[in-house]
Amino acid sequence: MNTFEDILDQIKTYDTIIIHRHQRPDPDAIGSQCGLRELLRHNFPNKRILATGINEPTLTWMTEMDEVTDGDYLSSLVIVTDTANTARIDDDRYGKGNCLIKIDHHPNEDVYGDLLYVDTTASSASEIITDFALKTGLELSNSAARLLYTGIVGDTGRFLYPATTSKTMSIASTLRSYNFNFSAISRQMDSFPFKIAKLQGYIFDNLEVDENGAARVVLTQETMRAFDVTEAETSAIVSTPGKIDCVQSWAIFVQQTDGQSYRVRLRSKNVVINEIAKRHDGGGHPLASGANSYSLAENEQIYQEIKDLLKK
Repeated sequence: MNTFEDILDQIKTYDTIIIHRHQRPDPDAIGSQCGLRELLRHNFPNKRILATGINEPTLTWMTEMDEVTDGDYLSSLVIVTDTANTARIDDDRYGKGNCLIKIDHHPNEDVYGDLLYVDTTASSASEIITDFALKTGLELSNSAARLLYTGIVGDTGRFLYPATTSKTMSIASTLRSYNFNFSAISRQMDSFPFKIAKLQGYIFDNLEVDENGAARVVLTQETMRAFDVTEAETSAIVSTPGKIDCVQSWAIFVQQTDGQSYRVRLRSKNVVINEIAKRHDGGGHPLASGANSYSLAENEQIYQEIKDLLKK
């Protein structure tokens, strides 16, 4: 494992730095990626610092990506944040630079990069980027602080999840001392479109829960069309089942456009569920993971594994 100083040495060496993050981004993916972009732009104004990937429509209020050409990768440093494995990196040109750095907080099962810094005790990649700035003496800007704070708030569920530590709170407090509209971020993250409110009602009406608190719901293509939501927008309801007191662990099965496969979002309040995700082409945090299912039978198998886990 490398140190923050090793990473800073590489940053100082390169004139062009391109930052990637994972596909289907969440606030921490964009917060860590673009928070790092703003941090480096502020401290190294003569360098070219770019962030690449799709612009996720539900998160453009945070910031937007840069236009990055193939030529930009010549003699460049590439940094990937908040991405456990290479298959999930958004923009497959990440290997075209001269040097690749991984910065992440997920279990380090796909060890990639010329340098890597992985801290699974951190609440978020945004927490790691802030820690990097504070420990190397880089000066935070208001724009970097805003993005990094948003990433931490997003990945901790507004400091609700167990990964929130005293260090997380201390770092968030430091970021909060910078000049950005804290209330606007809170309102943005607490609000959702009316169609998502209707979808939440569907979740409550159709959630299956067993006697031990194992729960599941399926969102078919037909259902998503009926509520006029995209797959990306369904991420807004991933925590909805957990608001029910008797629900302990749950799976949300989102049917893909081929009609046969499903993206599976797995969550749990206390019981570790990422081993289930690993068995089904996925992975992630102990209490928040993702998997893939390729049939209705596999959906049943995943739900049965959750039920068996809770029985124990």
